[in-house]
Amino acid sequence: MKKTILVLSILLISSVLPTKAQFNVQKNIDYCAVQVNKTISTLPPDGQLNIPRSINKDSKTWRLVDYQDWCSGFWSGSLWYVYEGTKKLFFKAQAERFDKQLLPLSTQKVAYDHDLGFQIFCSYGNGYRLTKNPSYKKVILNTANVLATLYNPKVGTILSWPREVQKFGAHNTIIDNMINLELLFWASKNGGNKNLYKIAETHALTTMKNHFRDDYTSYHVVLYDTLTGKKIKGMTHQGYADNTMWARGQSWAIYGFTMCYRETKNPVFLDFAQKVTDVYLKNLPDESLIPFWDFNAPDIPNTTRDASAAAVIASALFELSTLVKDKKKSALYYAKAKKMLESLSTTNYQSGSVNDAFLLHSTGNVPIGGEIDASIIYADYYYIEALLRYKKMNQKK
Repeated sequence: MKKTILVLSILLISSVLPTKAQFNVQKNIDYCAVQVNKTISTLPPDGQLNIPRSINKDSKTWRLVDYQDWCSGFWSGSLWYVYEGTKKLFFKAQAERFDKQLLPLSTQKVAYDHDLGFQIFCSYGNGYRLTKNPSYKKVILNTANVLATLYNPKVGTILSWPREVQKFGAHNTIIDNMINLELLFWASKNGGNKNLYKIAETHALTTMKNHFRDDYTSYHVVLYDTLTGKKIKGMTHQGYADNTMWARGQSWAIYGFTMCYRETKNPVFLDFAQKVTDVYLKNLPDESLIPFWDFNAPDIPNTTRDASAAAVIASALFELSTLVKDKKKSALYYAKAKKMLESLSTTNYQSGSVNDAFLLHSTGNVPIGGEIDASIIYADYYYIEALLRYKKMNQKK
């Protein structure tokens, strides 16, 4: 009898104790929709600078850019994601409106730089995925051909910054370029030149060989001899120093090699994606899982974090968790991604009434003092992408 009373007492107590609230993914997608609406209401009409890029700390005003800016595709990409998450046609119409401004990128003779994947695949790529509009497909295929003009077969990589060749005296490739390979893979499988696949795969293999230190942390920039293709050196541009782990650079590597495995099924990419992920996770500073802008910055903890890196990696780890064969590793990656997403969705990181972006506390380019502790559009883009990936994974479960 005493045992029965004890069990009943425990059940009664446990029924009234507060439980940890479940993460409400749709609530956070809807929050993004609210923020997007606020931004749209403040933007100038078409024909003027009206593509949001960043909001400086202690400001409420978006810095606006035109279609040539490397961040120009993240805004309409975010609009497509909000449309996907809410099914409201208003956001579809707004995405199409801003996509039109990016159209000149697909008609260049030679690419200005490597960022065409960010600009066109985040925008038109998501638009085509959701609408199957044949005109969108044409833009994507044309842009892939433009990007391929920067490929140097002697080096085995795409030139990232043509404008910097004279300054460096060398062919330069940055780790960010890994993300732009998805445009080439997609085009090669959807009616484009089959050689685009080989270019993308070779770029990834060359980057894997030359862009990383022995501990699998990434350089930001690698310089190659333009004529011989030999590596000259690895260096930084936006990290603290040439030998440090710049957080967003490592995030591009994690996301990029995860995507390369998905597109090629080459096991070396899956293995490498885990190696660059594991060194990142091992060195995260605390339970929030939001990194400082550079893991080796000398003024940690009195320096800025980078929510954009956390958003990129959360999205990548949701996908990587579905690709790895080891169940423990899969569970670890999923749990880490979920925790990153939960941290980003707190009042510590959501912009809310502070400004019209989704997130606060991203860091752009510390060495030149640009966009430090700011709201930045690519953080918003990968944040809502991560929310949608999480939602889809749980719907399947």
